[in-house]
Amino acid sequence: MTETARKAGRSNRPAEREHKSEGFVPHNMMDYEETYSTFSIAVPEYYNFGFDVVDAWAKKDRNKLAMIWTNQEGKEKYYTFRQMMNLSNQIANMMFKQHIGKGDRVMLLLPRVPEWWTFALAAIKIGAVICPSPVILTPHDLKYRINQGRFKMIVTNTENAWKIEEIANDCPSLHVKFLTDGDAPGWINYQKELIHPARASTKLSSIVRSVRTKATDPMLIFFSSGTTADPKMVLHNHAYPLGHIVTGRFWYDLTENDLHFTVADMGWGKSSWGKFYGPWMEGACVFVYDYRGKFNATELLPLIEKYEITTFCAPPTIYRMLILADLETFDFSELRHCLSAGETLNPEVNRVWEEGTGKKIYEAYGQTETVTVIGTFPCMEVRPGSIGKPAPGWKIELHDDMGNKVPPGVEGRIAIKTSDPSPVGLFTEYLDDPKATAKVFINGWYYTGDKATVDEDGYFWFMGRDDDMIKSSGYRVSPAEVESALIEHPAVKESAVVGSPDPIRGVIIKAFVVLKDGYKGSDVLIKEMQNHVKTTTAPYKYPRAIEFVEELPKTISGKVRRVELRNLEMKRYQEAHHEEVPEKKD
Repeated sequence: MTETARKAGRSNRPAEREHKSEGFVPHNMMDYEETYSTFSIAVPEYYNFGFDVVDAWAKKDRNKLAMIWTNQEGKEKYYTFRQMMNLSNQIANMMFKQHIGKGDRVMLLLPRVPEWWTFALAAIKIGAVICPSPVILTPHDLKYRINQGRFKMIVTNTENAWKIEEIANDCPSLHVKFLTDGDAPGWINYQKELIHPARASTKLSSIVRSVRTKATDPMLIFFSSGTTADPKMVLHNHAYPLGHIVTGRFWYDLTENDLHFTVADMGWGKSSWGKFYGPWMEGACVFVYDYRGKFNATELLPLIEKYEITTFCAPPTIYRMLILADLETFDFSELRHCLSAGETLNPEVNRVWEEGTGKKIYEAYGQTETVTVIGTFPCMEVRPGSIGKPAPGWKIELHDDMGNKVPPGVEGRIAIKTSDPSPVGLFTEYLDDPKATAKVFINGWYYTGDKATVDEDGYFWFMGRDDDMIKSSGYRVSPAEVESALIEHPAVKESAVVGSPDPIRGVIIKAFVVLKDGYKGSDVLIKEMQNHVKTTTAPYKYPRAIEFVEELPKTISGKVRRVELRNLEMKRYQEAHHEEVPEKKD
């Protein structure tokens, strides 16, 4: 890469121009090996996503579009970066007057409404630590999180305020409550504050302006999705958005002219990847569809057509629903890039989607604790079922249980090198949990808790959580591999595969299957599915038991909770064999 190319890649991006980060290429990745070997992000001492990215775009072009918002009723709102700057400044002033400042913790309990973005930006600007929370959480969940994180302020709407009212007396740290769309005793009415000229200046007060955040200062707390235990607090610092240059530019393949649509709830990490940091680091516009209550995934297809979405990212669960529609009836001519992450995408889904839209689905891997660390990038061959190759700036190896690197084709633990240099976007720690932190940071490596294999060409293949792996009859089986085989059967809508206790084999492979409309479970269908898996993958991987269910248990982020199914099978086994059933903590 020439110095000219580096300068060209940096000059039209405000954040990079300000901080002179080296190693960037213009827009997207043209050659994987070259970019991987030369890419780096120089993290400045002081950095703030609100000022250095959003406000920088606003000052460069006061008319540049930042967001298109619509809901199920068809209402539309358009926001420029200038409006985002001014609104967040107003809110920052409001927060400061409520004695919210640097280091204070702020929880956002909002659906997909523009106030999520403006309040998040305001908090970032004043150095407060934000925590996005899903609106699906119960009062019990919220009490645990607010007390665990000692949150001082919460922002929500009238639809969810009752949850906070129910627990507020049991949350001693909670002092400030903002209501975005109404009035209630004990709450600050944001809409009234917004129209009060003395309290809603678009110019930051001199005291607020004097606050500077270091890149190493805490900025963001995510609660992990809790697939196997109580959610942990994942702490990120102000350099975290810089790490999403890899997400936005290289995986999403975004430019300033793109309209990007990520389907994700505002309460978990993927929404920040695709609705906030990733696109805005590149100056792209985000598309937001605010759906609530009953939702049909096929609602998304007319939106992609109407708004001429250029890049689209959705979890495998959504894609599995979308391919049930007649895709050829929609105009996808503006859609140029499709992506998926969160769990394994079945190759069959990729095949049907490409047949209907003409676009492949590019997979990637990351966690709440990271940004995009492994990805199938646009300049690479798509190998259905593979999550791709290590992202620029990240050194990834697969290790055995002793910390030794395993050869190609051998299953290993995904390990991320944490030094020389430390990858930008890796979390700082599990807050207030040094034991959990020490458990994953070992000898200069971060162990993700996930397993994969890598082939001779360097492509990684996700196998699942370490706890999900099934050990049956001397074999280790990835549930994702069996699920991928099952979904190729025409009757299968979704499936989850776990190990089930067995008195002879110790553990057998069992599948929980959700059928497509028009199919009914039967012994004949079970046998047909078993034979299908035997001919699709290695015969020993077929499910010896299949149970048909209406739905699968999932986390709030949409991932299947296999732990619930494993616990269910263990409970059934113990009851059938008159064993004492111990209490389990998920």
